[in-house]
Amino acid sequence: MDINSIDIVHAFSALGAGCAVCSGIGTGIGQGNAAGMAAQAVGRNPGAKGDIMSTMLLGQAVAETTGLYGLVVALLLMFVKPFDK
Repeated sequence: MDINSIDIVHAFSALGAGCAVCSGIGTGIGQGNAAGMAAQAVGRNPGAKGDIMSTMLLGQAVAETTGLYGLVVALLLMFVKPFDK
């Protein structure tokens, strides 16, 4: 079995892609926490529902960018192989 440097690059690219996708865990926890706190706030003050929901959606959009960046990095690591011949 012959292992060359290109095989090592491919192996570490796959490992790095797996680590990059793990950023989705934090994104999911953060968005779930934001939605739960927003539901709790609306339950305490139903009159402020519009302000609470718009703030929650803005916060979730910002939190989602972390997961999307992780996905983009993973896709680049898996499908862009600069050392292939």
